Amino acid sequence: MLWNKLVTQPASKWTDATGANAEVVLSSRIRLARNAASLPFPHQMTEAQAAELIRQVEAGVREINLVGLSSRVELYKLADTVTLDRQVLVEKHLISPQQAQQALGKAVAISEDESISIMVNEEDHLRIQCLAPGLQLKQTWKTASLVDDALEQKLTYAFHAQRGYLTACPTNVGTGLRASVMMHLPGLVLTHQAGGLFHRLSQLGLVVRGLYGEGTDAAGHIFQISNQTSMGKAEEEIIEHLEAVVLKVVEAEKQARNHLHTEMPLQMEDRIGRAYGILSAARVITSEEAMKLLSDVRLGIDLNMFPRLTHKTINELMIAMQPAFLQKAEGRELNPLERDARRATLIRTRLGAQA
Repeated sequence: MLWNKLVTQPASKWTDATGANAEVVLSSRIRLARNAASLPFPHQMTEAQAAELIRQVEAGVREINLVGLSSRVELYKLADTVTLDRQVLVEKHLISPQQAQQALGKAVAISEDESISIMVNEEDHLRIQCLAPGLQLKQTWKTASLVDDALEQKLTYAFHAQRGYLTACPTNVGTGLRASVMMHLPGLVLTHQAGGLFHRLSQLGLVVRGLYGEGTDAAGHIFQISNQTSMGKAEEEIIEHLEAVVLKVVEAEKQARNHLHTEMPLQMEDRIGRAYGILSAARVITSEEAMKLLSDVRLGIDLNMFPRLTHKTINELMIAMQPAFLQKAEGRELNPLERDARRATLIRTRLGAQA
C-alpha cells in the first residue's frame, strides 16, 4: 500500500456502512494495549530503545502477514512523515492525537483496507487496533486476537500472573482491552434522553467520549461508548457486556427517531431539509457547522428523505471535509477561510453527484 493513497483517500473499511445496525453504529473497535517485557514504558525509553522496539515490531508485522488476513499490513516510521499526513491519520481514526504530536521514535503499522492499525510507542509500546463497520465487536475481536498472537511470536509481553498485561495507565492493566463502538445518536439528543442514558451507562461500567476519543467533543451527535476498565473480566465477557448494552442503545435510538418522525414530521422534515439546502448551496462552511448539518442529513437518510444518498457517502464526507484532509487534497496549507470555502465546494459536489 502506498503511503500517498493512505493519506489522500477518505474511504476506510469502517466507512463502508455495512455490518449490523450500520444506520446507528458507524464502527466497532477493539484496541489492545501491550508492552515489551525487556523495555521501559515509552515515556522512559531512550532513542535507541525506541528504535529497537520498532525493529522487533517490523519482524512481528511479517508474522502478521503470514496468518492469512485478507489485507496486507505495512509499517511506517512516523519520523519519515510530515505533520499534515499524521493529522490525516488522526482524522481517519487510524492513530491517536497523542501519537501524531511527536514523531521521533514512533511508528504505525496499517493494513491496506485500514481495518488494522498498530501504534508503536504511543502511551504503551503497542496499541493494536482493529476497526470494522457497524456492530461487529466479536468478529473484530477475533481479528485483533490473531494480530496479537502473531506479534507475540517476536515480542515477549510484560505480563503478571495475577494482574495480567502490564500497561502505562492503571485502567488498562488486566486484559489491556478497550472495546468501543462509534454511534450516531441524533434521536436521543433531540428528544433530550441522551444525558440520562449516558449516566446509566457510567453506572454499568461504560464510558462515553467524543468523536476522537478522550477529551474531544461529540461532533455531529457522534459518540464513542467503551468499557472503562479491563481488569477482573475475560475479554469475551467485556465484549459481550458492551454488545448487549449497545443493542439496547440502538433500540432506544430507533424508538427516539420513530417518535420524531411520527410526532413531529413537519418539524423534522424542515430541519433536515434546511440542513440539506445549506450544504447544497453554501460557499463557505466551518467543520463544526458541517458536522452538525451532515448529522441531520444522515438522519434524513434513515427517514427515507434522500433515497439516492447513502450512509457511506456521509461517512466519507465526515472525513474528507476535515482540516488536514482538505489541505492534503489541495496540496498546500490553507488559511481558515480557504478551508471553509474548499469544504463547502467538496460537500456541494458530493451531494450534487448523488442528487
